[in-house]
Amino acid sequence: MKKTNSGWLKREFQETFILLRNIPSAVVALFVISVIAMNILANKTLVNLEYLAIDGGILISWLSFLSMDVVTKHYGPKASTRLSIFAMCVNLLTCFIFYIASIIPTKDDYSAFNTIIGGTWFILLSSSIAFLTSAIINNLMNYAIGKAFKNNPDGKLAFITRSYISTFIGQFFDNLIFAIMTFMIFAPIFWDGFHWTFVQCVTCSLIGAGLELIMEIIFSPFGYMVCKNWKKNNIGKEYFEFVNSEVTR
Repeated sequence: MKKTNSGWLKREFQETFILLRNIPSAVVALFVISVIAMNILANKTLVNLEYLAIDGGILISWLSFLSMDVVTKHYGPKASTRLSIFAMCVNLLTCFIFYIASIIPTKDDYSAFNTIIGGTWFILLSSSIAFLTSAIINNLMNYAIGKAFKNNPDGKLAFITRSYISTFIGQFFDNLIFAIMTFMIFAPIFWDGFHWTFVQCVTCSLIGAGLELIMEIIFSPFGYMVCKNWKKNNIGKEYFEFVNSEVTR
């Protein structure tokens, strides 16, 4: 059993390395940057009304979901989830480096800068859990909807349908989980009573998902062109061959 578990783990790492080598670097870079930026921007509340609250993460989160939709369409939901885990790990490493930099004493006053890059542990925890959960929801739903288009699975209608629906639902759960954990559970304890109401969390999640869906609609034609280009040029051949070889064993 021990050898079997060791062999499985080795194959999982190997498959992940091959995947990262086969996804075009620009997409990986944009995706990872969007996850890191989303985590930093989430520290700032842009709108805080009685029935509405929006944090800064809304400005970039659409890019994360568009990237996942493109990767899911071409490589499948498992590959997209692997990429999401990789991005989250890079984000955690980046936050750790930022924190170390923020606590190093200096002669000059960098208190404002240190506060920004030092981050807040419960925001990082909330955003990590929310992002990974919503990524899994988005990837699986995107794939499931795509399977329903049996006649023309690679058509534009299939792409926008699976992208729009999965993005809206995935973004909603991302926003909701983050808002509840951050602004209803942790903020009242660590931010001197500052909090959002449950109504604010829900309305923020719905409106945020709607705004992010609008961004998805604007940029989805680009995502569709990327998918067509990848298929035309047989992008990811090494990864698909590896996956198929594992299946036939």
